[in-house]
Amino acid sequence: MDNWLKISLLLCMFGFFREMRPSESYVTEYLAGDWRNLTSEQVQQEVYPFGTYSVLAQLVIVFLVTDLLRYKPIIILSAITGIVLFVMLLWTRSLLNLQIAQVFYGTFMASEVAYYTYIYAKVDREHYQVVTGHTRAAILSGKFLGGVLAQVLVSTESMSFRELHFISLATQIISLPISLLLPKVPRSFYFYAVDKETTKPPAIAGQEETPKFSLRNAGRLLWYHLVSSYTNPIVLMWSIWWSLAICAQVQVITYIQFLWKDQAPNNQSNYNGGTEAIATLLGAVGAIVAGLLKSNNHRNRYMLINSICGIALGALLLLAALCNNVWVSYAVYIAFCSVFYFIVTIAAAIVAENLVDDSFGLVFGINTLVALILQTILTVVVVADTGFGLPPKDQYIVYGSYFLIMSAIYLLVVLFLKMCSNKSQTVA
Repeated sequence: MDNWLKISLLLCMFGFFREMRPSESYVTEYLAGDWRNLTSEQVQQEVYPFGTYSVLAQLVIVFLVTDLLRYKPIIILSAITGIVLFVMLLWTRSLLNLQIAQVFYGTFMASEVAYYTYIYAKVDREHYQVVTGHTRAAILSGKFLGGVLAQVLVSTESMSFRELHFISLATQIISLPISLLLPKVPRSFYFYAVDKETTKPPAIAGQEETPKFSLRNAGRLLWYHLVSSYTNPIVLMWSIWWSLAICAQVQVITYIQFLWKDQAPNNQSNYNGGTEAIATLLGAVGAIVAGLLKSNNHRNRYMLINSICGIALGALLLLAALCNNVWVSYAVYIAFCSVFYFIVTIAAAIVAENLVDDSFGLVFGINTLVALILQTILTVVVVADTGFGLPPKDQYIVYGSYFLIMSAIYLLVVLFLKMCSNKSQTVA
């Protein structure tokens, strides 16, 4: 077996077990249940926001340390924090302990950057697309199987909401030895990069100079990638769209279980697992279809499509918020995921195709940071008790309106650019 294929297999195994967390579909039901004696309002306003703040606080540090430590240690840290997180969810009861667990959740989520960028540091460029496809399929397979397993176990009353967390803990434990088997990355993109302007020819013919740690070179390369990327109007325009969309999408999927719980009979939503599984499957189909398109060749057309789809997503969220039927909300969530993963994949592909070499991780790391900053602002204003502390239905009116306004602005920009283009052609 080729070395790159072995690496791909290990990454797929790690991603599969890391994402196969059946407890995720019912985590709100568990946290707001009898085990901790907390209300839904406490979990929503005093627990979940801690996770958002924690991810934001750790993302920049983790991103830079990931490159400095050459990826593998951060992947191992991800597995360890996953284990600690589920141990705390299973064997602690107080609100304070749950808030502390959200700090580990922040590390668990922020360290994803190491997993996604390890590919580009360890695998040859010619295999990027194949390995990316493999790992994406493994991640989605883990999420899908986790949702199906959760639904089967809950529907057959084989496990309680709390007992599902034992499976999630087991999959995190399995992911740890797999992370230890990953090969070390011999170099980093930035801190051990060779400065091509100052590198002298090797004294012996055929001998390569070993890159040395340099903050100066790292700073120069980071600045070069930043300037060359964000001075490109295509990258800037689509990066802003990507960050705005991801911000709202994360809010939607983070707090959707509160809406389901509020609308379900007896305030207990029992079909979250099946809904998450179908949404993951159709979302994967949408992403695959988008990946097959030559979107970069028709950017204006796809911005028009994305804007129209964004307006549709906003309308769907308003429907979910204004109706009182959990089945309608389930259907809306499935449709939302199917459309969203299609359009966000198009946006990511256009950004990636217009970047300079080796800047993919940096640019999407910054775009993710921007999305998290916006999400934190949204959380403070809409969700947390320090802001308006809106109930679930009112929150989704806000999220639906957010998509409508964002997409309408981009639609107007597209139409304006089209009019300017037609006018210049007429003058010519």
